[in-house]
Amino acid sequence: MKVALIGATGFVGGSVLTELTSRGHEVTAIARDITTIPANPLITPKTGNALDPEQVASLVAGHDAVISAYNGGWANPNIYADHLNGSIAIQSGVKAAGVKRFITLGGAGSLEIAPGLQLIDTPEFPAEYKPGASAAREYLNIIKQEDELDWTFLSPSIEMHPGLPHQRTGQYRTGLDNPVFDEKGRSTISVEDLAVAIVDELEKPQFIKKRFTVAY
Repeated sequence: MKVALIGATGFVGGSVLTELTSRGHEVTAIARDITTIPANPLITPKTGNALDPEQVASLVAGHDAVISAYNGGWANPNIYADHLNGSIAIQSGVKAAGVKRFITLGGAGSLEIAPGLQLIDTPEFPAEYKPGASAAREYLNIIKQEDELDWTFLSPSIEMHPGLPHQRTGQYRTGLDNPVFDEKGRSTISVEDLAVAIVDELEKPQFIKKRFTVAY
């Protein structure tokens, strides 16, 4: 496929880019700074601003699908507004471009760990992640109202950060609104296997107009 990848240089986006090209997909890799995007005949780097829906539309037009790994930046003091506004702008740009298939990455904070209780609302949820997680939760509620796009919203496992072992096993289990836990009661996945799940959903859609989550 011809895929537009927004946030191609980020922690998740970089792994998605690797996974896409390893399977032979042609990728327009979109980021604010494209200097770190690897040279590859399957990759066309493009500079882009996710907060500008007209620019997004121009960059993604003509593609079979758009994958957004956009993140407002965990160290950004304005992450709540930037993540929410950027996510909305990307969605608007994809629609304006006439691309139907849209896969976007959200957070784990909106997963329900008990009936009516989301992870973000528990006392144990780290305060430093709340602004970004709140924006991702709000955007999930927005995209649930989207009728035109064949969208999918992917929440990662509860634990997925640079400190986890990096490995691509190609294995994972899926859930919908509840976290997936292993036999030790942990919800983890490597960023490489998260990328596998994203590209699997691109190639063989199972969660059209749904949120899903993955973990080991």
